[in-house]
Amino acid sequence: MLTKDWFIALVITGVFGIAVSGAFPVLEKLEYLAYNTAVGMGQRPPGPAKGLAIVVVDEASQDRIGPWPWSRGVLAELVERLRAMRPRAIALQFPLFAPHPDPGLSHIRRLQSYVKNARFPRQARKQVQTLNRLLRRAEADLDADKKLARALKRARTVYLPLSFTLGPPMEQAGQTPPAFVRRHRLRSVSAPDNGAAALRARTLRYPVPDLGVHARGLGYGDFTPASDGSVRRQPLVLDYYGEYYPSLALLLAARSLNVATRDIRVVMGKGVYLGKRFIPTAGDMRVYPGFRPPGNGAPSFETYSFADVRAGKVSASRLRGKIVLVGATTVPGAPAYDTPVASAVPAVEITAQLVDALRNRDLYTRPDWTAPAELALLAAAGLYLILLLPRLGTGIATLLTGLLLAGLVGSGYYMMLGERIWLKTATPAAFLFLGFGLIALKRSIVAGRLRRRADSESVHSDRLLALTLQEQGQLDMAMDKARKLPVDTSVLELIYNLALDYERKRQFAKAIAAYDYVLQHDKRFRDAAERRRRAAQADDALVMGNRAATPGGTLILSHSDLKPVLGRYEIEKELGKGAMGAVYLGRDPKINRVVAIKTLALSEEFQGKELENAKERFFREAEAAGGLSHPNIVTIYDAGDEHDLAYIAMEYLQGKDLTHLIDPKNPPSLEWVLDVVHRVADALDYAHKQGVVHRDIKPANIMYNEEDDTVKVTDFGIARITASSRTSTGVVLGTPSYMSPEQLSGKGIDGRSDIFSLGVMMYELLTGLQPFNGDSMAALMYQITNKKHKDICRVREDLPGCVRTIIDKALQKDPAKRYQTGEEFQRAVERCERKIEA
Repeated sequence: MLTKDWFIALVITGVFGIAVSGAFPVLEKLEYLAYNTAVGMGQRPPGPAKGLAIVVVDEASQDRIGPWPWSRGVLAELVERLRAMRPRAIALQFPLFAPHPDPGLSHIRRLQSYVKNARFPRQARKQVQTLNRLLRRAEADLDADKKLARALKRARTVYLPLSFTLGPPMEQAGQTPPAFVRRHRLRSVSAPDNGAAALRARTLRYPVPDLGVHARGLGYGDFTPASDGSVRRQPLVLDYYGEYYPSLALLLAARSLNVATRDIRVVMGKGVYLGKRFIPTAGDMRVYPGFRPPGNGAPSFETYSFADVRAGKVSASRLRGKIVLVGATTVPGAPAYDTPVASAVPAVEITAQLVDALRNRDLYTRPDWTAPAELALLAAAGLYLILLLPRLGTGIATLLTGLLLAGLVGSGYYMMLGERIWLKTATPAAFLFLGFGLIALKRSIVAGRLRRRADSESVHSDRLLALTLQEQGQLDMAMDKARKLPVDTSVLELIYNLALDYERKRQFAKAIAAYDYVLQHDKRFRDAAERRRRAAQADDALVMGNRAATPGGTLILSHSDLKPVLGRYEIEKELGKGAMGAVYLGRDPKINRVVAIKTLALSEEFQGKELENAKERFFREAEAAGGLSHPNIVTIYDAGDEHDLAYIAMEYLQGKDLTHLIDPKNPPSLEWVLDVVHRVADALDYAHKQGVVHRDIKPANIMYNEEDDTVKVTDFGIARITASSRTSTGVVLGTPSYMSPEQLSGKGIDGRSDIFSLGVMMYELLTGLQPFNGDSMAALMYQITNKKHKDICRVREDLPGCVRTIIDKALQKDPAKRYQTGEEFQRAVERCERKIEA
């Protein structure tokens, strides 16, 4: 028995099972190594993260200000300087848990008490008043905590850290936090049916009340390294005796996305909603962030010296509108941790990494199914070693084990890089490698190679390979392998399932051939005959790519009971149809995400080399639009092509576009229109800074959901993709009513063209009429390029003069005379809103 392969495999499985159940450190480090490698391979935008900046207390700041730590008065001066720069938020990552009075303050206060209670001659009254004034000024200068408190109160955008000690709660309830701390606890928390819970905290430390009461937010700011000393995960929510407190990174990410703390909704064990944006977490409400490795010597974030900012040497424009984190880096005592991509990273930079990962959903998750799946992989590896491997020859065993190892390692990296899921496959891969190596060593020493018939071994291998290829989606190769197998019921079942997969891919001709093969050997095999008949009908009705029969049609849903797919998306139904394609409601079955899929039948518009160029342009524009991450821009998840049919999978939006609100008799309110235009201008400003021009701003491309008051700009890049496909003049799909003069003239355009289109849309929303019109296309184009629009205040007399000013500047024929950026347009709208409110 000791020489049997299965017995050796059984012993190895038992030993490995004990090691896994005992959390053997070597296996844990192996998983961490695989995790670090995958995180380092992740593709991220080059250069510093947008919208984030770090102000560091470094050695250079010490040389200019003095040894660290400094008086809180110095910190107050920085806050005052930052407040003038108008950042979106300021996060002070310093422990402010105890008061730090100046030693001389007590002496000043004793002098004040003495002067107050002492009796001085009446003729010395002026001298006493002067003395009191000097003492009050000295008290103000020495009371650094009070000085910082005043700065925090004036800034109104400062976030401070909380510190929790993790662990089981004490038998007696913890100390009840003061009201100013409890004000920042999360209110919207719901628990799932599986009873999942957040990590629990034993003790709590919070800023001194004089400072904490003026904080915009209080959040958990500590980090807990793993057993190897690296920080890989961070809890978003902590349970402190039944009250839930957010992490500092979560609060800053919400602020970056313009989501108020009250709009943070926690689903315990599942994730967190920042407005509409869902951030999945592990069952204990922790996230595994993607870290931005510094590339080519460039930092991951814009970094400025504390001393330079305090001295006013940093331009206000560099920090305006950004999340600014302030913390210590290279000074003594500054906390630093290892991460998957770097060593000794300061805590303030790790917080910035977390904020960037949360707002961009650059996260790795461990759903509830990962732990059972990992146990299943270990069990499958053990069963393979015990039951299957002993039956295989050395050559086949080596090949199959290599495939399984490659599959395990590849699937682990695919899940990390493609699906953002940490599936621990290094342990089963090590188990499989070790088990196979020991058995192979035993075979070479004992020469106990099992013999079996070569033909049955080949058949078994081909069947497994065919199944593997089918699971990988390589249907043609799987079909070739299956046809070579001796025909039996299992082979017919395999080919029948391949036919079903061909149907789902709408490759009906190949499905028919597969059904014919099955029927050739068994005419009564299941419902193959009926499915062959329906596949033939669907093949006749198929409209796709160069087989299109209907103008603008891109896909006809088949009569099969199998849902058609585009790429990896299952098509549910058609939502609408346009000039070059259709929009479908789809679902990503891997993550059960509902998406809208816009299709473009490029083969109807282009041929030959033009088709290849159109595809290249399509993917380039889709990539640029997909890189946009803004609350007022529709999110693009994916792009692909199938049979010359290009598609874009994007966020499925509720609500309607703005065209239904255009009514000259009952236009929307001025306040509402200014708010919508303000948000669209913000979205355009962001897109233009990323180098993306929309080219087709109009009411039909602006979605508004009345239920949650959200505004989304859609179809970024679509106008450029379809440019020149309909007319030789470059006019894109329909009326040029919203186009700028330079766009109609075929000149090069930039973001100022979108500003012109936004001005036309604003004019139309406020009046129900377009600023330019003509009896023909040529007349309309002449009006846009040569004639001034009608004064909006004459069309609608109740509008204030600031609206006319905005419209007149936005609709200038010369781009240089318009608003040059979306931000400039925004500021003009803001000024108008303030005038209306006044």
